[in-house]
Amino acid sequence: MIGIPLGLAYSNFGEWMLHRYVLHGLGKKRGSFWSFHWYEHHQRSRRHEMVDEQYRGPLWKWAPQSKELLGLAAIVLGHLPLLKWAPGFVASVWASTVLYYFVHRRAHLDPDWAREHLPWHYDHHMGKEQNANWCVTYPLFDYVMGTRRKYLGAPAMAEARVPAA
Repeated sequence: MIGIPLGLAYSNFGEWMLHRYVLHGLGKKRGSFWSFHWYEHHQRSRRHEMVDEQYRGPLWKWAPQSKELLGLAAIVLGHLPLLKWAPGFVASVWASTVLYYFVHRRAHLDPDWAREHLPWHYDHHMGKEQNANWCVTYPLFDYVMGTRRKYLGAPAMAEARVPAA
């Protein structure tokens, strides 16, 4: 039974780490596979008040949504060898991965929902500092690592909505 909470904590740390170092580290390097995150997803979200219309598109089109799904599929498949020895852990990782996709997608199609249910992720895109608030599903590791920055509802929010360059 310890595998379930370990899988949830591990997944949240994975969100934090991958978002910070892969999606924003490698993602800011033009030509990187991960550059879609910074140069497409962040720019669309910033320009359209959190909305990223590519989440309405088909999954088979080579676009940020399908690239994100490919990365998530790699996480699911990468943990398959552990299933026999740690089924609760693996099930938690898989459930967290599926949850990530659905809440991330909804956050970028329904900004009002995101402001209410994922304010940390809304802050990541719309706040004055996009290099903070790395977690999407729950900000546990943003608090643990000291990277949670609260902007939602702050007077600076109006200034923060200027499109990213």
